[in-house]
Amino acid sequence: MWCVYLVICSDNTLYTGITNNLDKRIKTHNSGKGSKYCKTRLPVVLHKSWEFPDRSSASKEEYRIKQLTRKQKLEL
Repeated sequence: MWCVYLVICSDNTLYTGITNNLDKRIKTHNSGKGSKYCKTRLPVVLHKSWEFPDRSSASKEEYRIKQLTRKQKLEL
């Protein structure tokens, strides 16, 4: 199972990503070893996540979400 997730960073910006282990990924972000973007914006807080059966469908949804405005992302 794959997840698309949306986190709110400490500077109130949003980050969207995919993973097959959500708890571990959030911990990795908060340890400073996640994405380069989140590394300087710690801590991150999980806002929302969605499950998908495979990586391909999760990646397509991640791309779709990344095209949305901030307001649209928060309304998901």
